[in-house]
This record gives sequence, C-alpha cells and structure tokens, in this order.
Amino acid sequence: MANTYETLRLEEPQAHTLLVTLNRPEVGNAMNTLMGIELLDLWDGINADPARCRCVVLTGAGERIFCAGGDLKERNGMTDAQWQAQHLIFERGIRALLACPVPVIAAVNGAAYAGGCEISLCCDFIYASETARFALTEVTLGIMPGAGGTQNLPRAAGGRRAKEILLTGKPFTAQEGLEWGVVNRLCPPQEVVAQALETARVIAGNAPLSTRQIKQSVNHGLNMDLASAMMFEIEAYNRLVPTEDRREGVLAFNEKRKPNFQGR
Repeated sequence: MANTYETLRLEEPQAHTLLVTLNRPEVGNAMNTLMGIELLDLWDGINADPARCRCVVLTGAGERIFCAGGDLKERNGMTDAQWQAQHLIFERGIRALLACPVPVIAAVNGAAYAGGCEISLCCDFIYASETARFALTEVTLGIMPGAGGTQNLPRAAGGRRAKEILLTGKPFTAQEGLEWGVVNRLCPPQEVVAQALETARVIAGNAPLSTRQIKQSVNHGLNMDLASAMMFEIEAYNRLVPTEDRREGVLAFNEKRKPNFQGR
C-alpha cells in the first residue's frame, strides 16, 4: 500500500481513521485503469496490515459526483481483450474491498452511477448526501454490472426492487435509497463526510479485533443457514476471549474510565 497515489487522496483526519477520496473530479471521479490499479493496491495493503487503521471512509472529490463509474472515454476503442483485462483489475479490487477486515463507510457526496454505485454497495454501509443519486446503468450500454451490483443490491433492497433498478437502468434518489434499505443515513450535502467521520470515530474507539470479528461474522453468516451462522458467531466470539483488549474493556468498565484498546 502506497502512501500517495495519483488518482486517490489519502488522509488521516482523526485517530485510527483513513479517509480515501476518489480524486479525478475533472471526469466525475470515473474509474480508469490507473484508479483500478491504485484501489487494488490500497485494499490489498489494508488487508495485509489491518492494524494500519480501524475504520475507512470512502468519498469522492468535489460536491456533485461520488463516482461516475468506468471511464468510457478511456474504454472507447478498446479491444475485447483489453476491456476484459481492465475489468479483471476492477474485479480484483472489488474482491479486495469485500474482503477488507476493517469497517468501510461510503460517504456518497453526489452521483454514484454504474461502478460508482457498485463500489458504494460493497462498503459496509452508506451515508449519502440528500442530493445524491444512484444508478446501475450498465444495461443501457449493452453490458451488465460486473462489480457486485446484481448481488449486493438485491441483498440490500430485495430482489424485486433490485431487478427493476437493474433492468431499467433508471436512477433513484438518496431518499429512495434510504427507504429501500440501501442507504443508512441522509446528510446535508456539506456534512456527509463529517458525519461519516464522526461514526468512524466511534467505531475506531471500539476494540479493533471486535469490530473485525463482528464484520466477518455478519458477512459470512448472511450466506449460511441460521444454525451454521450461530456456530460461526461463537467461533468468532471465542477468539476474543483471550485477548488483551477483552481484559482491558472489562477493567476499564470497573474502573469507570475509557478503555485503551491496542488491538491485541
């Protein structure tokens, strides 16, 4: 994981929190090949060293667009092989994001279309500007979502609603996203990142091993029958019992002070 990127801006605005900004505002933060490579490196780096941060907030540069999806100008004229090679980079980045053990909050500051919508759906939850709009427009281009859109949207909004969105390619508002379970919170346009960072601050103040185990338990449990998921949860729980953080949490409670979690 690099400290600086050309298409991403990385900041640490508060303790244990990484703010990642998709930084191509001149083209609506559209994903070109370089952004795909850099996102893959970012998520792979966090996966390899999850102690680097305790929460990630992902947003887009500017006030109008979170991410417009794939850079169609770059894709214009690509051969089939070139298109698929580029998309493989995007696929690997999405898999790395989904595998990220650290909680990731999408702070959707504006339009999240196509791949931009898919990236937000791959995050753990979404805070959206009241003016944000979402769409999966791939069907209007002769393709289909290939970064989890046909899987994550039905899990959030239900199959029937998701099929209507996917098959029409029509956008929906942040308010509709909230009503359908896609968005967790609506924020005034100038406050979406600040509110996401405040929630990140709360998460980062909790025991990092606990937050990772909770995320893993929820993600894997959703794909299991209830009995198997309960067993998975207990295995995750038992991994926390012998940790220093568990002992620190109980001690801090009894001493009436804020715990100092170390991730051990």
